[in-house]
Parts: sequence; structure tokens; C-alpha cells
Amino acid sequence: MQPLWQREDFWRKAAIFVTAGMAVVLILLTFDSMAKSSAGKGLVPAFAVINQQIDYRFDDARNMRVPVVEGEQLLFGKRLTEAEAEALVSHGKKTVQAKNCMDCHTLLGNGAYFAPDLTKAWLDPQWEGMETLTETDTREAAMAAFLEHPSHYATQDRVMPELKITPSEARAVVAFLKWMSAIDTNGFPANFDPHAEED
Repeated sequence: MQPLWQREDFWRKAAIFVTAGMAVVLILLTFDSMAKSSAGKGLVPAFAVINQQIDYRFDDARNMRVPVVEGEQLLFGKRLTEAEAEALVSHGKKTVQAKNCMDCHTLLGNGAYFAPDLTKAWLDPQWEGMETLTETDTREAAMAAFLEHPSHYATQDRVMPELKITPSEARAVVAFLKWMSAIDTNGFPANFDPHAEED
């Protein structure tokens, strides 16, 4: 009589059992990941965070930079409800997808490396210089002006093409980028420091 481990039916049943077990584990991990990555849960803030001031500071306990949400800093001078903020951020995300921004940029580690990473774009200190260049008085207005007509503002050797972004789309993209900057990405991107020029 053949030992159990040499029987074909044993390995067939073992394969079915292991596959079914791993499918259950995968389903459980999927639900767990979705719960932790949904807006307002885990490391992802609620959409209304765009009403607040966001900074990115080094956390000694975690040995990485983390988002810090502080006092009020209304986007375009208007307080938005959670539903209004969600609609605006969603419009911005859809605009980023429709304009194929990830063909050149990176978001949360996905995309291309031709142009700057946008994960923490809201916090980029270069926008402070753009406020004067775009003749605006706020970061969000400077960002929106740039998005509408990027060829008017030479920011790097690689010039962003004119994507025919409308004013409402530009404002929505700015909201999306501000919300993205508040996501705790566990220190990603590792080399980004919005305070580097201040040190």
C-alpha cells in the first residue's frame, strides 16, 4: 500500500483545501485593508480635512515624517461640509484620472517618474514662490492658476503641457491634492521635506 504522501488523491484534496483556505484569508485581508484605507478611517482622513491646516513633520517615535492636522485653513476661503468636501475631492480625483496625470507624475507610489511626485504636492514649498509669480495671495489660488495654464509658469526644465483644465477642475484638483497630503503614507515619499529650505 502506498504511503499517504504519495497518493494522488491526497495531493488533490490538499491543493483544494489550501486554495480554499488562502481564498478565505485573502477575502478577510481585503475587507481589513478596505476598512483601514477608507476616508475617515485608519491612516486616511475624512474629506473635510481640506478645511484645516496640514503640515508634515518628523515624528521621533515613528522615525518618519507624518501629516499633522492643526487649526483651520479654509480652501479658497470657504468652509465645506463633509459631503461638499467629498464631492470636490472626488471631482479632483476624476480630473486627475481623466487628464492622465499619472503618465508623468506619481501618486502614492503609482505612476511615472518624469515629473514630480504629487503625493504631498500641497505641502511643496515651491508654491510659496508661485503665489507672487501667479499674482495670487494663497497657495491654492497659485496652484489653480498653474494648473489652468502651466506653460505660463516655467517651474522646471520639463514643462507641463496645457491640458485645458477648467477653473472648476483646477480647484477640484487642488482640493484632491490637499486631501492627499493629509494621508499618513508611513513616511512616503521618504525624501520629501516641506521644511528643507527653512533649515
